[in-house]
Amino acid sequence: MNRKPSLLSGLLGATGTALEGVRRWLPGRRSGGPALPTDPLTGLLTREAFESVLDDATHRCDQAGSALAVLYLDLDNLRLLNDAYGHATGDRVLASMTARLQAALPELIAASRVAGDEFVMALAGGSAEAQAAALRLRDELRRPRRVDGHELSLSASIGIALYPQHGARTRLMLQAVTAMRSVKQVGGGAHAEFEPAMGVDMRQQAELLRDLRQVVAEGRLQLAYQPKIDARSLQVTAAEALLRWHHPQRGVISPAVFVPLAERHGLMPEIGRWVIEEACRQAGAWREQGLRMRVAVNVSGHQLRQDGSITHLCECLQRNGVQPARFTVEITESVAMEDTQVTRAAFERLREAGIHVSIDDFGTGHSSLGLLRKLPAAELKIDRTFVTDLDSNADARSIAETIVRMAHQLELRVVAEGVETEAQRDWLLQMGCDELQGFLFAKPMSPTALAIWASGEHGPSALKFRDSLFNDTANGATSQHGG
Repeated sequence: MNRKPSLLSGLLGATGTALEGVRRWLPGRRSGGPALPTDPLTGLLTREAFESVLDDATHRCDQAGSALAVLYLDLDNLRLLNDAYGHATGDRVLASMTARLQAALPELIAASRVAGDEFVMALAGGSAEAQAAALRLRDELRRPRRVDGHELSLSASIGIALYPQHGARTRLMLQAVTAMRSVKQVGGGAHAEFEPAMGVDMRQQAELLRDLRQVVAEGRLQLAYQPKIDARSLQVTAAEALLRWHHPQRGVISPAVFVPLAERHGLMPEIGRWVIEEACRQAGAWREQGLRMRVAVNVSGHQLRQDGSITHLCECLQRNGVQPARFTVEITESVAMEDTQVTRAAFERLREAGIHVSIDDFGTGHSSLGLLRKLPAAELKIDRTFVTDLDSNADARSIAETIVRMAHQLELRVVAEGVETEAQRDWLLQMGCDELQGFLFAKPMSPTALAIWASGEHGPSALKFRDSLFNDTANGATSQHGG
């Protein structure tokens, strides 16, 4: 390892027990001093030891007038790997981080594993050196490695803070964490340098999180329902439950804002259970009114892989008198195509329970037709990005038409979401799409509004609910498709 003259001298290399033959960063407080404590899994410094080294390094920066960068890294997909292959494999992936850090960043001053899947590093240089280091590190992590017989690659979100450019040493790690979280907010897999505006945003996020925790604990989130329309008869066949949060001061907060916040802070399991319970309760209440309608809910990959989630769903359906075939679970294409043992087991449980399964956002991932044939899915939903461009982009039309043709060959129904114009509707009808959903027909509405709409009192004259959806339940009427 090359030593930077203006920074920490006397860096000590030692052979590690966690990774045989891999050099560990074990800097002493002074030349010849004792090695600092390390994490037993990776051989990297503990957080306390790293902070000590960072104190020394920034002091030397002050003396030499040089610069220092701190990179804070969070592994985006380690939880998924743990769920798919087990924690033993995940631990071996973490253990390999020492080798990966050394391969990507030989100029490192020090590195630490500060949490389960979070790492912090210090290196000499300013913004250009830190940005280049982050790129090399991301490339190294993406490079597949074989672990326990599996070809695995990693994605990471990296935040960068600079000393002395970004202020006092005491705030350096916090600023790097803030930058990392800003990357997480937009999907991860990238890096960002700290900006003062990020600190303001993080305060807003903290306030929003506080309010979200409260409404989740009190069960004050809401579900709105957007109808699905039969493409040929223009009759309403089903409704998708969509999560909504009406904040007393901020107004309606988009799920695109609060769902990622809930995912980052562990609230989604509780929210997911509430959505299932509320949607099943509402489906049962509508049934008592005579509104026999299929209700659809979105289920996350984490929720699908969670122990007991399918059992909980079946219990909710039974408790509310809802037939499993009248309830749709929408699962994104990326989750459906994971083909892990846990995911396969969840799909098998759905098949056994007779629950209607839809593959959502289809066309955005990398589907395997062989795997798609084996899934207990009854329908595919064309991603709205293709629907939006139907009347202006020939490629979008070609993709949508291919999806419809392929789905029908697999005996799957096709739903197109995000239909907002008559031109889009006409293209989808021409392709043979089975169901349509979007603002052209109806916006998401409250359960009460939907029931009134179904009664024909305020619904648009061009659209009708199937007769079987709003008959007295005593006559036992059902629709051909379980609507």
